Amino acid sequence: QVHLVESGGDLVQPGGSLRLSCVVSGDIFTIATMAWYRQAPGKQRELVAGVDRTGTTETADSVKGRFTVSRDNVKDTLVLQMNSLKPEDTAVYYCNAQIWARYGTGYANYWGQGTQVTVSS
Repeated sequence: QVHLVESGGDLVQPGGSLRLSCVVSGDIFTIATMAWYRQAPGKQRELVAGVDRTGTTETADSVKGRFTVSRDNVKDTLVLQMNSLKPEDTAVYYCNAQIWARYGTGYANYWGQGTQVTVSS
């Protein structure tokens, strides 16, 4: 069993900041890519930012310069520091990870339950 749990979502005013965390637990052999996705009402889920095992990052143009993603390979955690938040950042933010479970035969895609971020005056 593998679990991803997000936390940190909240209601915040435009220009504010939030820090999202994702903690992975369970019987894990190794984790390849970890990433944050978001899904706004009526829109498709989109990649926000991700980090692979080597530390290479990928960040969406819409959040570049405002959001930073970091990963702790020892604690199996993923953090998204969100600054200068805009109303269009409002969405449910999901943690995603490519995980090779212990005793598994390959990588599988795992998702957390999501955490709500609302940016509004």
